[in-house]
Amino acid sequence: MTPWLNQLSAITAMNLRNLPARAGTSLVAVVGIGGVVAVLVSLLSMGEGFRAALDLSGREDVVVVLRGGSPDELSSAFNREAVNVVSSAPGIARDGRGAVASPEFYTIVDLPMRSTGTAANVPFRGVTDRAAEVRRGFRIVAGRMFEPGKDEVIVGRGAFAQFGNVDLGRKVTWGSHVWHVVGVFEAGGSVSESEVWTDLSVLQGVYRRGNSVQVVRAQLTSPAAIASLKRAVEGDPRINVTVRSEREFYAEQSRILVTLIRYVGTTIALLMGVGAVFAALNTMYSAVSSRTREIATLRALGFGAAPVVVSVLLEATVLGLLGGIVGGALVYFGLNGYQASTLNWASFSQVTFAFTVTPALLVTGLGYSLILGLVGGLLPGVRAARLPVTAGLREL
Repeated sequence: MTPWLNQLSAITAMNLRNLPARAGTSLVAVVGIGGVVAVLVSLLSMGEGFRAALDLSGREDVVVVLRGGSPDELSSAFNREAVNVVSSAPGIARDGRGAVASPEFYTIVDLPMRSTGTAANVPFRGVTDRAAEVRRGFRIVAGRMFEPGKDEVIVGRGAFAQFGNVDLGRKVTWGSHVWHVVGVFEAGGSVSESEVWTDLSVLQGVYRRGNSVQVVRAQLTSPAAIASLKRAVEGDPRINVTVRSEREFYAEQSRILVTLIRYVGTTIALLMGVGAVFAALNTMYSAVSSRTREIATLRALGFGAAPVVVSVLLEATVLGLLGGIVGGALVYFGLNGYQASTLNWASFSQVTFAFTVTPALLVTGLGYSLILGLVGGLLPGVRAARLPVTAGLREL
């Protein structure tokens, strides 16, 4: 081992052994950096959870057919003829009952949040029995399926957990119509669990929409069949529709909110990081000041300036790493899997999701904590190295 490394290891070991003696000031830096990491990871895990909920909804072998130029279901509409054209197009899977296609009516209703009581926009979807076939993992987990032709609704598991007035057996009024809640369903953790479903013909009648629908979801014979389906229906002069895979559709839906969350999360973390850096600076300056005579003695014995600087940086890095571990652990054990809801800016309706703290987010938080520690230790380290030996030796 070179003399430089010998000096560095000796000083660093001494600094780390003395950390318990400076527990108070060290704790300030750890808590400050840990708080920043906790905020950063929690905000990013919100975006990750929202994106994951939409990703679980998106399949390459299922298509979403909307009116041409419509960015979402709420602004789309077409008649029964268009549904028939889409259902008979090449590339759509078929079974003994015909095309595996689900025409659906989509609107929004108000429900109170269970936590706050404030009103939220909740998707209300009219479906046929084909709706379950084009969604992964659909099953009734409580109560029963609604009966066709009746004013009955089933509620997604996420919506049931987040919104009030939808308990099993309860009657809920939207507009002037009363609906009876008869079941709760899940759909593989997808965005469908944020919705309320009823019979398509009943919902069309309540809203006086005749036989019009907003969207057709259809099962493809294979993911590659989307090309032939697009050529057939988008080029048909009788209808005006656009075809996208379900994965592509939900990727567009999530883009706005995920980008916003990442921007806001990063901005907040940077602003809080400034405060954390000052906490680390204060801690390291205090550590250097308390060891002024000690550092001067080492310099008089022949220890170089560089090992002193690096040793202070390493000590600050250790504090930053401890803060990152604390912050990441708090978010992982406190928020990972926590159910929440937020506004989908693409459809202006609530979407339920679970905070998702991934290993990549934890690594991001640790990386940020190390940067904060290094920045906080740089100036105190330079001050320690530049301290005049004679002045330091005169310190009490």
